[in-house]
Amino acid sequence: MANLLHGSIHKIYFKYLATCFGSALIICIYSLVDMIAVGQYEGPDGTAALTTVLPLWSTIFSLGTLFGIGGSVLMSSARGAGDKERGDQFFTAASIGVAVIAATAWLVTLFFDRQMLMLFGARGSFLELGLRYVFCIKLVLPLFILTPFLTAFIRNDHAPGLATIAVVAGGGFNIFGDIFFVFVCDMGVFGAGLATALGQVITTIIVLLHFVTKKCQLRFVRPHHFFRKIGSIFTTGFSAFIVDVASGILVILFNNQIMVYADSNALAVYGVASNVAALVQACGAGIGQAAQPILSTNYGAGKTKRVQKTLLLGTATALFLGLLVAIATMLFPTPLVNLFMDATPEVLSIAPPILRVYFLSFLLLPFNIFSSYYFQAILHAKLSLLLSICRGIAVSGVLIFLLPTIFGADALWWVMILAESVTASLALCFLLRNRRRALPIPSKE
Repeated sequence: MANLLHGSIHKIYFKYLATCFGSALIICIYSLVDMIAVGQYEGPDGTAALTTVLPLWSTIFSLGTLFGIGGSVLMSSARGAGDKERGDQFFTAASIGVAVIAATAWLVTLFFDRQMLMLFGARGSFLELGLRYVFCIKLVLPLFILTPFLTAFIRNDHAPGLATIAVVAGGGFNIFGDIFFVFVCDMGVFGAGLATALGQVITTIIVLLHFVTKKCQLRFVRPHHFFRKIGSIFTTGFSAFIVDVASGILVILFNNQIMVYADSNALAVYGVASNVAALVQACGAGIGQAAQPILSTNYGAGKTKRVQKTLLLGTATALFLGLLVAIATMLFPTPLVNLFMDATPEVLSIAPPILRVYFLSFLLLPFNIFSSYYFQAILHAKLSLLLSICRGIAVSGVLIFLLPTIFGADALWWVMILAESVTASLALCFLLRNRRRALPIPSKE
């Protein structure tokens, strides 16, 4: 903790950034690689089928994030204020909460997987391909919730590198497994699900190694006022939860609207767009998660200038990343489509204009995600939640139904750049107001 409070902000931030990019990309490593493998094996139908599974990924990871980010922010703030015992109580309460949630989600997925995929937009052959994919995944589903939960606490316990090692190991196996099971063993979409499940088992085992090392300062203690602490964890982590779960809701809305106004070819193209968007969102979350331990610890200690320096670093990183990714993706839409699937001429003819419009949203997406994490880290939960809801559900949800009704099917692809623009304007106003008023903590520098 002394390093977070007194060390060079630049060195600490970029150290955490390098490692947090890895752990934040968990969802992308598994869903992205699987979609590429299945798309190459099954063609556009496989890509469309796995697009209907994306909301499941968003939902299960958001549950781990809810308790992981919420609990770890409060734990770091307590540690920064010199109260480690209270920090451990937040860790214990969050662990109990996530265990209950993971067990509940497991039972729901085991018994209602078909109904879930239908809700997500799966129909006919897409539904059957989706069910074959999730068969193995649902058997180990709690691990997909526990991993983002544990990595959030491990990162705040000064071991961000272990999370990266775990993701690289599990993701590396997933890549190998996709090639081996999908193509060599000719298992198709079932093989992709098997590789993902086994890769997650490896990731979880490595993450758990932190608890047997001497560096581990996480302790299970009896949490006083348990339900009050759960409420605080829920309030603090809810904006990060909304960021992830709203992505799933948007995919559901897009899937259903595309099938109303377009066809399965457009759905396959959207599968490419949504997966790349998930990658960019994960990068934005990585910036936020890298800054969060520094922000929360120094906020708890009253070190205002260090909080402001971290804010500037995170904002600059997010804006640079958004510009870089937007330019790269808009220049090469067709190679991206060919990477994700064995594309038909019909898909290739409609993909470039759709993707170029959708990819404009990447200019602002990382900044909006980071802004939400920033306000969450300094315990401004209401501002963080407002940004998350605005971007993830309120503005985008309305536009998904409104724009195609007024302007036709092509207007669907403008939804996200408009939603990101409104959210970025709000975030900028909040940041400027926060800077003028200064942080409501006593400065010690």
